[in-house]
Amino acid sequence: MKKIFLILTAFLTVFVAGGQEISGTWNGVLEVQGMQLPLVIHIAEDDEGYTGTMDSPDQGATGIEITSLSYDNSNLKFEVAPMAIAYTGDLNKDGSIKGTFTQMGQSLPLNFSRNPVVKKALLRPQEPKAPYPYYSEEVAIPNPGDGLTLSGTLTLPSKSGIFPVVVLISGSGAQNRDEEVFGHKPFLVLSDYLTRQGIGVLRYDDRGTGKSTGDHTTATSEDLATDVTSAVAFLKSRADIDTKKIGLIGHSEGGLIAPMVASKSDDIAFIVLLAGPGISGYDILMLQSELIRKASGVSGEALDKEMDLTRGALDLVRTVENQTELKTGLQQYFIQAFEKNPEQVPQGMSVEDIVSTQADALASPWMQYFMRYDPAPALEQVKCPVLALNGEKDLQVPSQINLEAIEKHLKAGGNSDFTVRELSGLNHLFQNSATGSPSEYAALEETFAPGALKEISDWILIRVK
Repeated sequence: MKKIFLILTAFLTVFVAGGQEISGTWNGVLEVQGMQLPLVIHIAEDDEGYTGTMDSPDQGATGIEITSLSYDNSNLKFEVAPMAIAYTGDLNKDGSIKGTFTQMGQSLPLNFSRNPVVKKALLRPQEPKAPYPYYSEEVAIPNPGDGLTLSGTLTLPSKSGIFPVVVLISGSGAQNRDEEVFGHKPFLVLSDYLTRQGIGVLRYDDRGTGKSTGDHTTATSEDLATDVTSAVAFLKSRADIDTKKIGLIGHSEGGLIAPMVASKSDDIAFIVLLAGPGISGYDILMLQSELIRKASGVSGEALDKEMDLTRGALDLVRTVENQTELKTGLQQYFIQAFEKNPEQVPQGMSVEDIVSTQADALASPWMQYFMRYDPAPALEQVKCPVLALNGEKDLQVPSQINLEAIEKHLKAGGNSDFTVRELSGLNHLFQNSATGSPSEYAALEETFAPGALKEISDWILIRVK
């Protein structure tokens, strides 16, 4: 009887697990390089099978169509083809789904449950907490030319008085007002530090991000420059701002936009370029691709092949102006390249998936503009004081070549009031870093090196005396 009982128990366990309802909402947390990214899937059943959508709450993305979904014998599989995402997992008797998430050839464990997810607390000791010892105001910044409104935060040393102020300009991609990335909030830390030193700060959600209206997906750096100009106009309308002491601080792409604005406006008292480009977008991406691959351990023939693939694609972006023709050309280029070198197709992805993903990204308006933009003319026309800082270990905007180019162009334009400095040991986010690789960003507790914060503040305070 005991044997029969055990067999029956095992049979019922399998039956119950296999018959559990899969429809409904499932929650999980994807851990990528120390960053926690909540994902939510919604599964529905109809006469033809299962359908679903996916949400990425932290990225503000909801209702992403799951292009294929199957559930059979406790095994769940789904794909989001346009994003090259695949998932496979098994529904367990405890009601959880344990499986593997794959995107762009990278596979990571991802488990789902019916319970709301709770992210692990990240150690970010520099992140300031309210209440703050200064005045903070939620503001709306109109950009009438583009028909949108930016939502931001203005911090001032106190509610009464007239203060110098800086506008913070974020790096590439849709960023919120804190320039939040990998659990870090660099602009919140920078804003807090500067305001405590007596310098007002305006930071805002990029267009189409957070509470700001507009569309970021179609915007180029030139479009984003109009948002900065609108922010300056907003500051000039206020009685608590010293309109002769309005400066710009741009990080990465923001360091490209700041000179664009300052070169055309007499309203800018100074600019600070944090990892700002001094060379073309094409050259930056080529250098960035090589340095990051080397830091990831790619070398020799494999590195040469990958760089040849990148160079060919970027050459197309730089030379083909029509977006439709460019996208078609990129698709054909990648198909031919992967036929010759199938080992370069990331594991877990089809050629069709990666071709579509890469072509869409490289043919975007932003990428086309960035690839062809030469920062030299704008830098040569900047007449206000300039501080250019870059981390020695920056692999995204390599330090030496960009700082040398910035200095060269400022001198060529006759600007004699500038400081160009490489900061030892710092990466692209101005964190103290071992290698500078982007894979370290999330794992580091430091958000912004204190020495870099002081360098920025001290330089500005001299200019706004």
